[in-house]
Amino acid sequence: AVLRGRLSRAPREVELPSGDRLARLDVTVRRPDATETVPVQVDDPNATVLGLTTGSEIVVIGVVRRRYYRAGGATASQTEVVADRVIPASHRGRVATAVERALASTATSFGDAS
Repeated sequence: AVLRGRLSRAPREVELPSGDRLARLDVTVRRPDATETVPVQVDDPNATVLGLTTGSEIVVIGVVRRRYYRAGGATASQTEVVADRVIPASHRGRVATAVERALASTATSFGDAS
């Protein structure tokens, strides 16, 4: 998955019982007919991710995952993007390289359809 959007709030860092750290981001993506907010998880976030602020424009490259959990005695689920990369959109060269690599790995994984 490749997303380009703005943070609707600052990253929230979470420490799991295992000691692992992650950050949760809410990325607002505009489409011609709608605006969506996509939850994003960043495992072991670096200072750049944690330093992002509300309104920062970013590009996220990762995978879509549906997570199931128990809440209020019932099973619930959430679909989110687990980020491999989070890059400020202003870093155009880094964004272009990361997107090219993501597309190349997809072609390698599924066979080149061309």
